Amino acid sequence: MADAITLEVGGKSPQFKALDSKGTEHELQKINESGTKVILYFYPRDSTPGCTTQACDFRDDMARLQEHGYRVFGVSKDSVKSHEKFIDKKELNFPLLMDEDGSIHEAFGTWRMKKNYGREYMGCARSTFVIDENGDLTFARYNVKAKGHVSMLMRELGINE
Repeated sequence: MADAITLEVGGKSPQFKALDSKGTEHELQKINESGTKVILYFYPRDSTPGCTTQACDFRDDMARLQEHGYRVFGVSKDSVKSHEKFIDKKELNFPLLMDEDGSIHEAFGTWRMKKNYGREYMGCARSTFVIDENGDLTFARYNVKAKGHVSMLMRELGINE
């Protein structure tokens, strides 16, 4: 497998078309054409402590993000059933996209070599991308921390708390 690509601010976002756990299709080009900006965040697993913290922070700040023209999508390789259970249990107010084959992870370079206790393995690097209405990346960060990430992102985007 080739090394993961690294996307940078100012570049074009990879295009994606994906179903969420409810079966609704989301296509970046159509979202951009509607004048909406996208926050696309990648996380390792539904219902794990860090992923729950991050998802709940997005949930709790959703109104302010939407006021500033953003739509939030979470992406992991979990199943429909896993996504639905996570959404229901934590009352998430945004879609979780299906990427069981890893194609969106690969396009954004988030499926990377990770190390844990000296063991190397391939996994999802917790990452966030902000895509403006022109399809340009205005924020691209890999290996973000779950706790405090959403408030840091909002500061970077000029959304005051």
